[in-house]
Amino acid sequence: MGDRLDLPPFFSLTAFDEVDSTSIQAKRLAEEGAPSGQLVVANSQTGGVGRRGRAWASPAGNLYCSLMIRPNCSSHEAAKLSFLIAVALYHAVRPLLSSDIDVNLKWPNDVLVNGQKIAGILLESKSKPDGHLDWLVIGTGVNLKHYPKATEGLPATSMLENGVRIDPAEMLSRYAEKFLKFYMEWQQNGFAPVRDEWLKYAKGIGGPVVARLPNAELSGIFKGLSDDGALILQQNEETIKEISAGEVFFPGD
Repeated sequence: MGDRLDLPPFFSLTAFDEVDSTSIQAKRLAEEGAPSGQLVVANSQTGGVGRRGRAWASPAGNLYCSLMIRPNCSSHEAAKLSFLIAVALYHAVRPLLSSDIDVNLKWPNDVLVNGQKIAGILLESKSKPDGHLDWLVIGTGVNLKHYPKATEGLPATSMLENGVRIDPAEMLSRYAEKFLKFYMEWQQNGFAPVRDEWLKYAKGIGGPVVARLPNAELSGIFKGLSDDGALILQQNEETIKEISAGEVFFPGD
C-alpha cells in the first residue's frame, strides 16, 4: 500500500500486510520516540479492538489505520479530537456517495451512511507527569468492502454496499488530507470551528433523543454540543443536562 500513497509531509508511514493491531504498533512507535504524524496501516488485523473493548473484525479490503500525534494539550482537550476525526471521515466519504444517500455524524464519533455505521474511531493516549499528553493514538477503521452482519450496537454497512468501489490506499489518502486540514485549524483556532463543522452534519439536532447512561436513562431534545463536546439535552423548559459519556438513541433507531 505504501508505494501507492501520496501523503503530505506531516505523515510518516509504516505499513503491514497483517498485524495484531495498528494501534498497538502505533503505541510502540510512540514509545520509541516516533515524531507526531506517525501513521500505521495494515491490510488486515488479527486483534482489532473497538469501543468498550469490543472485537473489531478486520478482513482484508477495508481501511485499518492508526495515527499517532503529539498535540501540546491536556488529555481533556485531546478527547475532543474524536469529533475532528469524525468530521475528517465525513468529508472523505461524502463526495464518493450519491446525493440521495444520507451521511450523518452521531454523537460522539460515529459516521453513519443511511443510518448504518461505516467507520469506527478509538482514541488512546499517554500523559506526561505535568498532565499534558505525551502521545495520542487515533485508531480508525472504515468499512470499504466488508462489514459485520451482526453487531451489538448500530447496524453496519460498507462503501461497496452503497455502490462505491474504493481501495484502502485511496481512502487513506483522502482521510489523511482531510485530517490534516482540520487538525491545523484546531491547532490555530481551537475546538470551536471543529464543533461548528460537526454540528452541520449531526444526526438528530433539534429532535428527541434518549441518552443511556451507566445508571440512568434520560430523554429530551438534542440541542447541540457544549464547548467541551458534551451532548446538550433539554429535558424541559427548566432542565438542561450535559451528557459527557453514554450511548444515544433516536426514534426509529
